[in-house]
Amino acid sequence: MPKILIVDDEEVIRQTLIDILEYEGYEIDTAADGLEAVKKINSTKYDAVLCDIKMPRMDGLEVLEQVAPNHPQLPVVMISGHGTLETAVEAVKMGAFDYISKPPDLNRLLITMRNAVDKNNLVTETKILRKKVSKSFDILGESDAINQIKDTIDKVAQTEARVLITGGNGTGKELVARKIHEKSNRAGGPFVEVNCAAIPQELIESELFGHEKGSFTSAVKQHIGKFEQANGGTLFLDEIGDMSQSAQAKVLRALQENKITRVGGDKDIAVNVRIVAATNKDLFKAIDEGTFREDLYHRLAVILINVPTLNQRQDDIELLARNFLSDALLDNGMPPKKLSDEAIAELKKITWTGNVRELRNVMERLAILCPEEISGHDVVTYANPRGASVANRGKLPDTDGFTDFQEFKAAMEKVFITDKLKLTDWNISKTAEMIGIQRSHLYTKMEKYDIKKED
Repeated sequence: MPKILIVDDEEVIRQTLIDILEYEGYEIDTAADGLEAVKKINSTKYDAVLCDIKMPRMDGLEVLEQVAPNHPQLPVVMISGHGTLETAVEAVKMGAFDYISKPPDLNRLLITMRNAVDKNNLVTETKILRKKVSKSFDILGESDAINQIKDTIDKVAQTEARVLITGGNGTGKELVARKIHEKSNRAGGPFVEVNCAAIPQELIESELFGHEKGSFTSAVKQHIGKFEQANGGTLFLDEIGDMSQSAQAKVLRALQENKITRVGGDKDIAVNVRIVAATNKDLFKAIDEGTFREDLYHRLAVILINVPTLNQRQDDIELLARNFLSDALLDNGMPPKKLSDEAIAELKKITWTGNVRELRNVMERLAILCPEEISGHDVVTYANPRGASVANRGKLPDTDGFTDFQEFKAAMEKVFITDKLKLTDWNISKTAEMIGIQRSHLYTKMEKYDIKKED
């Protein structure tokens, strides 16, 4: 349901506009003056604003002046009973979507608000699509390790050299592969990805090289494999270390001869693909153990690119966090939010076992669950809920200090309540709901146990 903010200092007019627009299916919020309106616009997502011009404290044009630069996509419709043509022109020049005189013509009002909401939806959708297209496969970061990777990509991309990308899960190996393709002479061709770890070993050869109809029980029709699909482009073999020995031998032949044979077929098919491979395994160890062919390794590893873990590129955490927060807010249609310095500091303390992928997920979680400014406490609470619960938990009382059960029970109750208050940042309503008691009961317990918010 579209949400509209009505800004007018006259309560009668506000109520009249509410009645009209709610009847048309809009969700309505109101502000009695310009200052209240600006505050609400900065903290809440609206689809359109209907704003009076002549108001005390801050008039409509001043509201427009503050809102337009920070929320350029938000349609603001100005309405006034004291305006002139000059005022209308000035409002439009300042970024107003439209101007309506009081008393408004009902049809004009409804059409204008519908157009304003439609425009906002269209702008938002376009912005999301444009951002998804424009950001492409940018590699974010300015650390020395990332800059070295970017330099290597620039040098290698326009050659035909095969590339082997190594690094842990979630570090961004696929992003590097896509960037190489994007900057290569094959950018106009297909980029085909195969996750070798996700395909059953008995099907990997069919997936890579295709199969002929009837070549095995479930082969009811001819299947074109990934090598043929990637012809003229790039084939990305992800998790190459998990490929079966039989498939490794056929991949080696394809690299040597630029030919493949479909499973169940006897015809050689010429292919023109560039191979980019990636793995999170130690291939030298796999070679020593006899699970990976050394000759295939040397075919793949013409150029080696190692993607560092997020813990090895601490300097990039702030840049990545702010970018991921912005993406999450945009994707979820949420108003702007800020990361405090304390939040950044807490993010840098985390051991990122899931690397950049984990950070992206954490920032989306923070975007959804946190208030306008994300604090250090929010990061501790939501970045790793299990760890946060332990970090915030009060010290358990020593049982040796108690001989009476009721005294020990009261001490444990105090620790429990204090812990839950910390988890909700001392929000009484949330804490009472969390532990299943009335707010008044919680206040009584806090007073009884002398529980106070820490400075």
